[in-house]
Amino acid sequence: MRASRCAKNACGATDVKKDVLVVGVGNILQRDEGLGVHAIAYLESEHSRFPRSVEFLDGGTAGYDLIPAMKGRRKIVFIDALRADAPAGSVFRFPAERLTGAPLFSLHDAGIGTIVQMLRIEGELPAIEIIGVVPEDIASIDIGITEPVRQALPRVLEQVFDAVTTT
Repeated sequence: MRASRCAKNACGATDVKKDVLVVGVGNILQRDEGLGVHAIAYLESEHSRFPRSVEFLDGGTAGYDLIPAMKGRRKIVFIDALRADAPAGSVFRFPAERLTGAPLFSLHDAGIGTIVQMLRIEGELPAIEIIGVVPEDIASIDIGITEPVRQALPRVLEQVFDAVTTT
């Protein structure tokens, strides 16, 4: 798990949380299953477009270990692979309340739905949105995303930007 664009105090510690957290999750060793992590790297390269209140987090496969980083946020946006009857590279955006128990593609210890439930149990009530991209290949053991998913990254950026700049 790697945080970036964290607010720092005078000592350089990253103990000041920003209002909005964008979390990319996935296993980079399984092609498109790691697209959330690759999306975070892409978004960071375009960070100047985003408000200063936004923090990006490479959540990898951290699962429950992400919960402390999510506490105290006004809004959280997850980026992950999404099972959907649509072509590879299709991008979907929806509120976490629409998660129906069908897990997002993931080999994480805890899926996004479970993490959202744990946050709610702990009294955390941020607005949570999911940006999902339909993968082409999650079975291959290989680092990197497929071309249809790579071509979707600019659309992911636009969806994330819209999500973090609207209430």
